[in-house]
Amino acid sequence: MAGIRQEKMAELIRRDLSVIFQREANSWFAGMFISVTQVRMAPDLGLAKVYLSFMAVPDKKIALEAVRQEGWRVRKTLGGKIGKQVRIIPELNFYLDDSLDYYETIDKALKK
Repeated sequence: MAGIRQEKMAELIRRDLSVIFQREANSWFAGMFISVTQVRMAPDLGLAKVYLSFMAVPDKKIALEAVRQEGWRVRKTLGGKIGKQVRIIPELNFYLDDSLDYYETIDKALKK
């Protein structure tokens, strides 16, 4: 169970990463539409697991790898935004959020 501090930090990072991906997607990621669906923080607040969803992208694994390659730039930009509010900028690990795909599979199965 996550503590209140972890949840507040996760929400702060989720909001700021959403803005970063919205503003910088054209220059860093060739215009991909990336949304941050969830952020989970480690108990020591040194690691953030960031779950991303990609819209209108043919191969989501290649898109995720592109985000991982630019992860240092994303972390640096995040540090510029929240550096005065937190003691350390957490390391960011990016994961693919497949909950929408799972929802579509269940929806198709129920319609049969």
